[in-house]
Amino acid sequence: MEQYGSFAYIYDELMDDVDYEKWVKHIENIIEHKKIKVKNILELACGTGNITLPLAQKGYDIAGIDISEEMLDVAFNKSEEVQIPLVLLQQDIVDLDFDLYDLDCVLCACDGFNYITSPDDLKKVFAKSYELLKKEGILLFDISSYYKIKNVLGNNFMGESREELSYMWTNVYDDETQLIDMDLDFFVKIEVDDEEEDNVYERYRERHQQRAYKENEIKKMLEKVGFKEIEIFGDFTMEEAKDDSERIFFSAIKR
Repeated sequence: MEQYGSFAYIYDELMDDVDYEKWVKHIENIIEHKKIKVKNILELACGTGNITLPLAQKGYDIAGIDISEEMLDVAFNKSEEVQIPLVLLQQDIVDLDFDLYDLDCVLCACDGFNYITSPDDLKKVFAKSYELLKKEGILLFDISSYYKIKNVLGNNFMGESREELSYMWTNVYDDETQLIDMDLDFFVKIEVDDEEEDNVYERYRERHQQRAYKENEIKKMLEKVGFKEIEIFGDFTMEEAKDDSERIFFSAIKR
């Protein structure tokens, strides 16, 4: 089953409790902390543009890449509504092909890198990001932590019922492979002509897979491709990640 196909069009509704302004502010805090001047940004796995669009509104020159045509379609429509043009490209970031070099920042937010389930592929993305960055450029990304995937999401069931939308989310985690399979079932209310049938729902199914990466594992990859000054922050703070941190931010500099 594909990832972020039909789900793309209800993604923002389900994520309505996420504080993306806080996310963008934290990204800027890390950039300021590293004393890096950033004007242009390449965002990997940009999704529906929840980080892309606010950064564009702040004056950054930003291009977004995502594997899902549907997610990019939503991002484009949102940019049209606020009349902020976005450069959006459909690509698998594992095979990243971008023509502009000397970038100030390569960014991946909202655990996009957890979807890269092969460590070799993730290292490949790091190497390409290093190549695209200018000297003194910054790679900045966040992941769902090993702790979160194993202990919070792993082997767990979640669900919610709303007036127009319901979902069931079943997770299975494999400690040996560090992979989590997430089966998502969505029920979206649809309008029908029959007045007696006022509770008709269309069902969509997707399976998502992510890998739980340990911080030292990622740090070693970054070092091997040449990055310096690697810092790791926990849970939207400027402090080191703790054992039970659920959101881990990384910054790495090309020297």
